[in-house]
Amino acid sequence: MGDREVDQQLVERAQRGDRRAFELLVAKYQRKLARLLSRLVRDPAEVEDVTQEAFIKAYRALPSFRGDSAFYTWLYRMGRRAPTSTGFDNEDAESFEDAEQLRDSATPEGELIGKQIAATVNRALEQLPDDLRTAITLREIEGLSYEEIATVMNCPIGTVRSRIFRARESIAAELRPLLGTDENRRW
Repeated sequence: MGDREVDQQLVERAQRGDRRAFELLVAKYQRKLARLLSRLVRDPAEVEDVTQEAFIKAYRALPSFRGDSAFYTWLYRMGRRAPTSTGFDNEDAESFEDAEQLRDSATPEGELIGKQIAATVNRALEQLPDDLRTAITLREIEGLSYEEIATVMNCPIGTVRSRIFRARESIAAELRPLLGTDENRRW
């Protein structure tokens, strides 16, 4: 039985009034949701509040959950709200999958370049509009599929693809001078 099926069974039990089933869902997703929200909200206390609010909203809205999306995706939508701060730092910027190819930390020069790349990506992320930043974060940092992102952001998949493309292009434009790549190449 897959993760989604287990979640669906727990949701169905919780919908019938089994509080323990909902507690299991909370235990399973609390840290994961908080980790994702911490990338969008800088203040740890606010992350905790938003996470808690998401579970409260989810519990109240549980009767309306039909299983059209994964429980975690639905839960994230409950917690989604405009961030009060960007929540990205150099470590986040360096966690992009392609960043490893861009830095060689074997030398002091490589370490400096890696830090400059991270700072540039961080700055580019902070400058993105919320919708683009959310889309690229969900894709590149959290690893959600385009379909899951469309569900989370409540928009068509084409819009998700466009937002991710625009975010990548914006980040690439900031990196080009640092990496010495021409305009025809993203990296």
